[in-house]
Amino acid sequence: MTVDVLSAQDHIGLAERWGAHDSVPFPVVLAQGEGTWMTDVEGRRYLDFHGGYSAMNFGHGHPELVAAAKEQLDRMTLSTRAFHHDQYGPFCHELAELTGTETVLFSNSGGEAVDTAVKIARKWAYQVKGVPDGGAEIIVAGANFHGRTTTIVSFSTQANHRAGFGPFTPGFKVVSFGDIDALRSAITENTAAVLLEPIQGEAGVIVPPKGYLGEVRELCDDTNTLLVADEVQCGLARAGSTLALDHEGVRADMYTLGKSLSGGLLPVSAVIGRAEVLGVITPGDHGSTFGGNPLACAVGRAAVRLLATGEFQARSRELGAHLHARLVELDGVTEVRGRGLWAGVQLAQERVAGRRVTEELAERGLLCKEVKGHLRVAPPLVITHEEIDLGVDIIADVLV
Repeated sequence: MTVDVLSAQDHIGLAERWGAHDSVPFPVVLAQGEGTWMTDVEGRRYLDFHGGYSAMNFGHGHPELVAAAKEQLDRMTLSTRAFHHDQYGPFCHELAELTGTETVLFSNSGGEAVDTAVKIARKWAYQVKGVPDGGAEIIVAGANFHGRTTTIVSFSTQANHRAGFGPFTPGFKVVSFGDIDALRSAITENTAAVLLEPIQGEAGVIVPPKGYLGEVRELCDDTNTLLVADEVQCGLARAGSTLALDHEGVRADMYTLGKSLSGGLLPVSAVIGRAEVLGVITPGDHGSTFGGNPLACAVGRAAVRLLATGEFQARSRELGAHLHARLVELDGVTEVRGRGLWAGVQLAQERVAGRRVTEELAERGLLCKEVKGHLRVAPPLVITHEEIDLGVDIIADVLV
């Protein structure tokens, strides 16, 4: 069999001609990844400071994840939830133990997990809290990013995520992130849940004021309201702890997980939380053909084993401190936000926009992503001290 050898421009041309224009990729055509490095079709190597929006926490091609996938591929990939399989129960148990939760419901994408959490919160409100049918409200934070399904964009505050997609799903209120008084004023007897990202990624890696998340928990307790933490990006060691809420000593009633739950090998997501809450879901209420499939569970179990050692949480804390210390020293940087190996890098107003900076970084062999005109840095957690220095030095050269 002959394999066509295409140039980068050939690949880009095919994508432009036949693919829907749902993004504006950099003119880089990647073909291989290993650890913190990626290689394009022309053999050029790039240091990864993007990390697949936190999906690649364990690096590209982590051998334990790949081995788990290969072994399961030879056995069985799909049975659906019409039957039990030998990876499902163990994955539920191991993930619940890792996260200190009681019940697990698997799906595929992060957005699907958030949609599922919305359904659960509403049904809990009607069955447990006693909210009149059809009256449940969910409070979210401004500048949120929870996905792009029709329901989720209904409570987005980003105009480009909403334009052309109405009519929108009702039942949501938006308050400012970090403003406990605004949240207190918004809660009513019909409030089912407060849905928050403990650290807002797409808003620019925004960490809320100290104590805010604890105040949210207390307010939810006082009003019999669920707290739902979207940890699809910030969870599973990215922020330096297994769950980002752990930094505040706060527990949510439900969490949504995704991205690095499979180490970026395939789509795997989950809603996890208290048994009383997830227990409102009964057979026929919800389902997913691929949710909790054998391949996903086998790879997810390998990811949980890696997290259970604590190594990646420690790496994120220790190397993250070095990353932040280096970034804050750069000329042209006015603020560095975030936790662990996750940083929002605010560029000085007189500097060029983030997109131009990231394009120049790619030309110099560093893959990064802009957010709100600035930089977001989220390298795989397997990165080394020396690789952090290399990447930050490239950023420094571009900002000169």
